[in-house]
Parts: sequence; C-alpha cells; structure tokens
Amino acid sequence: MNVFDRYAPFIKNFIYSNEWQSLRAVQIAAAEAIFETDENLLLCASTASGKTEAAFFPILTDLYEDSPCSIGALYIGPLKALINDQFYRLADLCREADIPVWHWHGDVSQSHKNKLLKNPSGILQITPESLEALLMRKHSYINKLFCDLRYVVIDEVHAILRGDRGGQTICLIERLSKLAGVNPRRIGLSATLGEPQKMGEFLSAGTGRNTLIPQLQAQKVRWRISMEHFFVQGEQAGESVNPESALQLLSEPTDHAPDHADPGFAYVFDHTRDRKCLVFVNSREECEAVTTTLRSYCELNHEPDRFLIHHGNLSVSYRETAEAVMKDDEQMQSTVTTATLELGIDIGRLERAFQIDAPFTVSSFLQRLGRTGRRDLPPEMWFVIREDLAEARAMLPETVPWKLLQGIALIQLYLEERWVEPPKLDRLPFSLLYHQTMSTLASCGELTAAQLAARVLPLQAFQRISQDDYKVLLRHLLDINHIQRTEEGGLIVGLAGERQINSFKFYAVFQESEEYTVRCGSQELGTLVMPPPPGEKIAIAGHVWLVEEVDHKRKLVYCEQVRGNVPAYFGECPGAVHTKVLERMRLVLAEEKSYPYIMKNASVRLQQARQTAVYSGVVSQPLVNLGGDMWCLFPWLGSYAFLALERFLKIKCAEQLGLKGLDACRPYFIQFKMKEEPQTFFKVLKAECEKEFDPLDLVYEKEVPLFEKYDEFLPPSLVRKGFAYGILDVDGMKTRIHSW
Repeated sequence: MNVFDRYAPFIKNFIYSNEWQSLRAVQIAAAEAIFETDENLLLCASTASGKTEAAFFPILTDLYEDSPCSIGALYIGPLKALINDQFYRLADLCREADIPVWHWHGDVSQSHKNKLLKNPSGILQITPESLEALLMRKHSYINKLFCDLRYVVIDEVHAILRGDRGGQTICLIERLSKLAGVNPRRIGLSATLGEPQKMGEFLSAGTGRNTLIPQLQAQKVRWRISMEHFFVQGEQAGESVNPESALQLLSEPTDHAPDHADPGFAYVFDHTRDRKCLVFVNSREECEAVTTTLRSYCELNHEPDRFLIHHGNLSVSYRETAEAVMKDDEQMQSTVTTATLELGIDIGRLERAFQIDAPFTVSSFLQRLGRTGRRDLPPEMWFVIREDLAEARAMLPETVPWKLLQGIALIQLYLEERWVEPPKLDRLPFSLLYHQTMSTLASCGELTAAQLAARVLPLQAFQRISQDDYKVLLRHLLDINHIQRTEEGGLIVGLAGERQINSFKFYAVFQESEEYTVRCGSQELGTLVMPPPPGEKIAIAGHVWLVEEVDHKRKLVYCEQVRGNVPAYFGECPGAVHTKVLERMRLVLAEEKSYPYIMKNASVRLQQARQTAVYSGVVSQPLVNLGGDMWCLFPWLGSYAFLALERFLKIKCAEQLGLKGLDACRPYFIQFKMKEEPQTFFKVLKAECEKEFDPLDLVYEKEVPLFEKYDEFLPPSLVRKGFAYGILDVDGMKTRIHSW
C-alpha cells in the first residue's frame, strides 16, 4: 500500500506545504496498521520522531472520509500543557477539513465545553482527571458524546499508565465504552517504554483485539552528554589533576559566577548564559531551591533575571508564562523544572538540558534528553552531580558517590542494552478500587451491592482483587458513612462520601502535595509533604527526628530528636529505582573501563570510589565490616526489594543475629551492629527465607502504611494487604538472598 496516496487530500496538502521529502518509518507503520487492520496499536519511537502525526494522519483520514455522528477520536494526555500544545497543532491541521478539535480540562472555558455538548464531533483532547469528571457529572451525555467513538489515543502512555493513574485511565475507557456501546481501537504513543509486549497486553485487555507493535529501526542519533562532579564545599576531586591529561569540557571556563558560589550551581549558571536551556531537578522542593539560588547569582552579578520555574504545584499563569518564553526563539532564558517539562510539550529550540544529580529511571533520562535535539540539533545533556564532602571520620558507605554511580548506570544500561524500566502491572490497587466505586455510585445513582460489584470488579485494573476483599471494602465504607444503604436495600453515596466526591480534587487518583506540620512537643519545626510512617526518620530544621505519630486527619507529625542519618523515603512514586540500575551501579564500581562523557572531576571521583571499593571489598562481598561490631550490607536491590529486605532483617532475623541500631539509606545500604560472623548472618537469612511466610509478616504490628491517595478510607486489613503484596518485592528479595 502506498501510504501517502491513502491519506486524505488535506493531509497531503499539509505534507506538501511543510516540504516533507518523505514519510518516516513510524508514520508508514502506523498507517498500515490503522488502514489495513482492526487491531490496537502501540507506537514506540524516539522523542520528536513524528508519533503524533503518525497516529492522527490515518485517523483524520477516516474521520474525513466517513464523518462520525459523535466524537470520533478521544486523545488522552497526561498534562494540560501537553493537551493545549497538541490542540493548537491539530486545530491548524484539521481546519481545512472542517474536523472540529475540542479540548476539555479545568482551564478550558465553559462556553467551549457547552459547544461540544451541543454538537459532539471530531476529536476530543482530555486528561484522565477531566474524563473522570465528565463521566461523573455529565453521565447522561455519554452516549450522545461517544456513540460513534472509533479511536482512543493515549499519549505518553508510559507516563499515564504508571501506578493508579494508569489503572484509572483504563477503567475510564472501559466504563465509557460500556455506557456508549462502543469498542474503540486503542492507540498508545511512547518514546520510552520497557517490555512493550506487556504494555500491549495491558492496553488491549477486554477489547477482543490484539495490539500491534511495529518493530522500527531506531534512527542513529549522536548524543552530546557530559557528566561533571562537584563537592558542595572544599577542593574539587579533579583540582590536583594535570589539566593536560584530564578530560576537558569543550566550553568556556567557569569564571562568571559570584565568589563563594556553590560550584555545581555556578557551573549551571555560567553555561546557561546566552542560551535557552532546561535545568531538570528531581523534586518540587529542589526546583524552588535551585531557582532561588540561580536568581540570587543573577542579582549578585548585576545581571537581569534569566531563570524561569515550572512544576506541578505552580499556578497556571506561572507555568504558561514559562512555556511561552521558552517557545520564543528570541529570548535566551532557562527554566528550572521537574518532570512537568519531561513530556512532549513543544517548547521550541533548546540548546541543551542540565540534570542536577541523577534521575531515578532510564525512562526519565531519555525523556529529558529528548527535550533537546529538535530542529536539527543533536540531543545534549549535562549532568551536574553534587555531593557533600565526607568528613574525615565518615563511615565507608557515606564516602560512595551514589548519584554519580546512578547517573553512569542509567546511561550505560541504555547504550549497552537499550534497556528501559518495564511497567509494574501486578499491584493490588485498593485505593483505586475505592475511587472507582465512589465514582460509579456518584454517576449511576442507587445500585445494589451486586450491581455495583458487577460494574466495578470486572474492570481490568481489578483482576487480582477478590469478591471477598470487595465485600470487606463495602462493609467498611458503610461503617464510615462513605456509602449508605437505602430503605430498598440499595447503595448510594453517604454524607461523608459526598464531601469527597464533591471536591474537584476527587477526580485525580494521584496524591496532591499536602503539607503536614511537624512538631516536637509544643515546638513547631516546619512542614513536609508525604510523611513516612511512625518509626522512620525525617530531616528538618537542621536535625534528624524520629517520627512517633502521624495524624492524617489534622495533617500533623509528632516526633523526637535523635542522632544518625536520614534514609531516603521511597513510596509508589518516580523515586523508585529498579534493581537492574543498582546492579549496573555495582558494575560501574567493579569494572575498570572509562566513559567518554565523564569530565575531569567526575573521572577523578570515580577512580577514588573504585579504589575504595577494591580496598573495602564492597563489590566482591555484600556484607562489609566497618570496624568492631559495626557492619554494612550492600544488597544492590531496587527500592521495593530493598524495602522488603530491610523489614525482613528487622522482623525475621534481628533477634537471632542480635542486630541493633539498624539504619537504612534506601536503596543503597543498611548499617547495623552485630556480634555474629558473616557466615552466621547469611546462614540465618537463607534459613528464614526458605521458611514459608506470608508477605503480611513484613508489615509491622499495628502499622497501616498509607501509600496511595485514598488509603485512609480503606479498612486497615486491605491497606496492609495492598502494601505487602503490591508494594514489597518479596520475590526479588528472596532471589538476592539465595544468591549470597
């Protein structure tokens, strides 16, 4: 089939007017799949490869040749900014063919939405949260709006289908399809997807179709990557090295930042001057701190402010201002951002991206790198790894440059194996189950328990949840008045439940950044987001504190001051590091090879770390003696297997081994005191591992680990079960123990 000849006339005109010389492989593959089959489709191709056009050219041709009597195609995007960006791109393309393009989210005017309700047609672009609101609040319109829906396009499918939000998206598509009596083809788009076959099966569940995944030859692209290391204070690792023999950065030296500036931030400050760049960080708090610091350098240097900020907790006006400035090729400003600019929003011609420390995943690294390299420029990313200089008396694990190792591991895994994190699809999403139960009752009105179960439990996201568990949930919701029983025996939303579903925050299943006030006695220490459970440590006000109690209703954390280090706390979030990344980090320490992208300081710091590793035996044995009865375990396990191991040691092994003062820095190492020999340590671990035990045994007594947004409304038994079977990677832990 000649794909170009098959396109509608206005598509051909678009291609001519943009002077395309030929169609890309992804566009040919998508057209053949959509025109010649009735299957679902998963398009995996690099950023800026033309995936959006690849999917929509044949879809628009179908809508042009056979006009639907309702919305014909539904586009689901993860961000309002991405929706807005694609809206203008598609609107220009469709204007000639008179195919309407609508967008629907919280920032869209009601008049625009009313026009769609009166005349459903063309393409609707929407976020999962706005689709949830549409199903709940416009229930009676669903059949009229979608009775001839033919396609559902999920953009950035790797981002949307992560965690509960992915389950919600599939639930919404299933619910909408059933209400409207349609079975639209599902088309997923992604630049970074591990094990696409798994995602294809998940995408097709319940449709009666297979998912086609075209095998596309990746374009050869030369990356420009550098990685430099900085101690926050003191002499840099490479300062004593002969510059003639060291790797040199092909750019001007750092000599414009204010005196006494943080050297890592000074490096970013100097190398963003007169350029348009993105500066990626890994958290909202860090985003604020880095932006403030860089702006202060502008002021101290008597320069105009040239730094913008972009993250999910900013107002719409702030985010859109940053996006508009970045699209303007005349303005040489840089934006400090979190993952909110990681996805496919077109922000014009970027010269380079910076990454402060290492991201958590290969997927994030590739997405962030892919923001550059558009409009004939090579993709370019500069890693800036910052580290506090360890004190002279610091223990071994504190001297390891973990973020440097992590950054190298992420790059090498993709260069060597083209590996990207696979989707995690085996969770027990009880929080989402609560949400979809309440949403279904709110939209449908009174239902019997059997009718409600028949609507909710068959949804693909809940395949691992039993009817018995659902009965436990419904009884609990009756007890807490989130649902109530009518005189006729049916179920409706209760008074307490009304307070939840009537809030605009209900539409989202991901956690908002709610702040908790931290107190020690009557003293207020400050605020933090998503506190860990009792027994964990936090850092605030320059000290370390042990959490004694968390009052989720009043948003209060009570704690007492302690000595020691603070472990990173990972929940079900992008901060989870995969076991394969940790294993590659170990290999970075063990191998002798150099990497062409690491700069002078980073090269010297890596050599120092390798020498320490050889001397201490870190890479050859998992358990290292730190002196006397102090030991450190380096398991090289991903976040959730590490978390399972930590609990396994505390609950199953501590008493037998006499472990004391167990202190974990997730997911890197666990320190503790022990008087037993290493042989006994491993013997006890293997013996306990071989015993049959329930993962619930690794949940502390009376602990209710609230990880997801609606866990607080679940019966404690289901929260514990969801954590034990859906979060803790017990199998990964057992595999590692048996290998020792």
